[in-house]
Amino acid sequence: MKSFRKVLTFNTPHRRDYINITAQVESALKDSGITEGLCLVNAMHITASVFINDNEQGLIRDFDDWLEELAPHEPLSRYRHNGAEDNGDAHLKRQVMGREVVVAVTNGRLDFGPWEQIFYGEFDGRRPKKVLIKIIGE
Repeated sequence: MKSFRKVLTFNTPHRRDYINITAQVESALKDSGITEGLCLVNAMHITASVFINDNEQGLIRDFDDWLEELAPHEPLSRYRHNGAEDNGDAHLKRQVMGREVVVAVTNGRLDFGPWEQIFYGEFDGRRPKKVLIKIIGE
């Protein structure tokens, strides 16, 4: 069995951003030479997320609106976590959207269902953060 590791770094211009990273993950899979196995993609920060869904901008805006209703950034006093930082809401948003995804690799391709794409969700941006891609298989 082989393994392959790649780290992506993002520094988003906004507090909240959603980036389709499917092409970067597919590129890593190609570089790995693995044709059968599993691909893990995970956010390496507790205020960011990796998730799978449809690449449709209306849906992305709906996610953002829904998350902001669930855990609005302000008022900052709403969160006991806020102290040195003002990101209590970002931790909750990450918890809802999840830390990672695992996708099967079949015949050298990500084995997606219809419309599935991989996204990086940033909830406390404007600073560098990392995403790990780990592929194992043959």
